[in-house]
Amino acid sequence: MPLSILQAKHLGQLLCHVTTDVLWQPARGRIRQRHPGSKLACRVGSGQATYHRFHPQGRQHNITYGARMIVAKHRPDTAAGWLSSREIQRRRYFDGELSTANLLAHTCCHEFAHLLQHVAGKRHRGSVHNRHFYEILDELHVSGAAIAVRERLLADAADQGIELPDSAFEITSPREMLSTWQVGDTVMFGSGKRQTEGVIRRINRKTCTVDGTGRWQGLRYRVPPQLLRRLPQTLVE
Repeated sequence: MPLSILQAKHLGQLLCHVTTDVLWQPARGRIRQRHPGSKLACRVGSGQATYHRFHPQGRQHNITYGARMIVAKHRPDTAAGWLSSREIQRRRYFDGELSTANLLAHTCCHEFAHLLQHVAGKRHRGSVHNRHFYEILDELHVSGAAIAVRERLLADAADQGIELPDSAFEITSPREMLSTWQVGDTVMFGSGKRQTEGVIRRINRKTCTVDGTGRWQGLRYRVPPQLLRRLPQTLVE
């Protein structure tokens, strides 16, 4: 059964607590030596957006974990499009093994690395995922902090009766995903009020070009293949 948004939000609250307890608390003293009065607030958003922001007026760092991001990282096909999946595989974090637990633990480390990057003055417009960022992220994994985050997430989820899959899964490559689609296929993507329907007009190197149908007619989208779902012919206007 797919993870519901409500379940994802409960799991997101665990990500918030673990980020604060395992990553922020040990580093807080060092951070405040450089930026006195710095604070951290974590929250769960309803969409996919997952990010770190700093508000200088209150000297507050904010980390948001998107509920739909959490849902996406429970399935191999939707996890494939996330940078965290590529980082785990390419940089051999968690021995390169992809699982929901590994992906979510790494997401905590990824966003906290942005916080540390900002504190170090190494985050600049147009240069976010730069060498300095990956030096920080590598250190979080080498030091054992990432493992500590993962183990705490698993323990807290078990204590609260929240399912957090730990089994490894394989992700289909983007090229293999694209090969399952053809020009003329009717598709849908998005969910709820944001669900969109259309027809594939072109297969690109990494995406499909989709022309909207029905109330989306006249609009054109470039959609990663992992976000597409087949639309029954009877639903096409």
